[in-house]
Amino acid sequence: VQLQACGGGLVQAGGSLRLSCAASGRTFSSYSVGWFRRAPGKAREFVAAINWSGGSTAYADAVKGRFTISRNNAKNTVYLQMNSLKPEDTAVYYCAADAPRSLVVARTPSEYGYWGQGTLVTVSS
Repeated sequence: VQLQACGGGLVQAGGSLRLSCAASGRTFSSYSVGWFRRAPGKAREFVAAINWSGGSTAYADAVKGRFTISRNNAKNTVYLQMNSLKPEDTAVYYCAADAPRSLVVARTPSEYGYWGQGTLVTVSS
């Protein structure tokens, strides 16, 4: 599976962006997908994740209520809708995918074996 993340850019605080993670490979529709981010000088952190069907999602507390993860398996694409953006959301955002290892949507990077190249989101104050 190859992943390509896009949709990042520069936006003012309070604005919105939608990130996309497009995948190649017929098995993508059976994979869980997660979004992670790495801010300058900080460790990579979990943002959101979704199971293969879209019926189960998980969010970091920092983005809950502002970000929404969804997927369209017919298009082999997962989306991250980001609303009410804050300067602290500034980071490189990465999507990751892998076959699920449990019924609980994965939140840790080590549970994902396939990674996209990242897309930069900059939120100005």
